[in-house]
Amino acid sequence: MINFDDFTKLDIRIGKIISVEKVPETDRLLKFEIDLGSEKRTIVGGWALAYPDPAVLVDTLVPVLTNLEPRTIRGIVSQGMLLGATQNDQPVALHPDQNVEPGSQVR
Repeated sequence: MINFDDFTKLDIRIGKIISVEKVPETDRLLKFEIDLGSEKRTIVGGWALAYPDPAVLVDTLVPVLTNLEPRTIRGIVSQGMLLGATQNDQPVALHPDQNVEPGSQVR
């Protein structure tokens, strides 16, 4: 359990996937370019097995944890985390049910 103050430290925003490609020499990793409205970020995530044709994710709006400390994965600096559900041990992209602007805060 975390308290409410811990939860408020999370900065979750809607991002728009503007490009996605497989990370070379990996089975699970995808490199995403995400539009967060005021900036663009690179995020690496283990979504490749769930999305064998990652191009289907382009233009998708997804929640992004934006204040996660950057981490270098396979030589790529990942600047956040895509949030999704898990089904059969695979990620599933979450989408707002209405069109919202990239950078909109998730509460």
